[in-house]
Amino acid sequence: MSYSGDTRVGGPADVRELSALTISKLAVGPMDNNAYLLRCRATGEGVLIDAAAEADRVLELIDGGGLARVVTTHRHRDHWQALAEVAGATGARTVAHPDDADVLPVSVDEPVRHGDRIPVGRSVLEVIHLRGHTPGSIVLRYDEPGGRTHLFTGDSLFPGGVGKTRDPAAFRSLIDDVEQRVFGVLADDTWVYPGHGRDTTLGAERPHLAEWRERGW
Repeated sequence: MSYSGDTRVGGPADVRELSALTISKLAVGPMDNNAYLLRCRATGEGVLIDAAAEADRVLELIDGGGLARVVTTHRHRDHWQALAEVAGATGARTVAHPDDADVLPVSVDEPVRHGDRIPVGRSVLEVIHLRGHTPGSIVLRYDEPGGRTHLFTGDSLFPGGVGKTRDPAAFRSLIDDVEQRVFGVLADDTWVYPGHGRDTTLGAERPHLAEWRERGW
């Protein structure tokens, strides 16, 4: 079956088979968060992006396959409510940006900053720091060998705009980073996996950048 990225809380994960990675998207919790399980097809090593909620369903998704790391994209509670239970049950190491680490319910084993790399078996995720939604919000970039780029954006980029910010200065910081560090370097076919809701591509969103900046959100 083809991957659509359309999931609902209580429903099954949507699974995308790439040449080197399998991506499983699961909707969880009362705020319709997305949790993403990435598994290396060569080694079986797994990395979870945002243990957002419903630890039992997240652990069922992992299904005993092993989990090396749990990456938290940012400090907001709806993105880490299952973190302590999932990390405790799997022994996975925890990963986050140090500017958001103090809020998380567990200590961060592997602090990461802009440009750092996170292994997923034989594959690699690159950390992109997008400042504005929170001080330590990160996006994870995966370049598919011979294919497109896949971008896991947390709450920094959605279909229709950037994430919520607390004031105009934070918005300017976020929109500047999104333009320079994402749209400025990545192609239109880059697939965007957000922290809530449906997926999109950079090509679908690029024509609206000036509109987002003008409206201020």
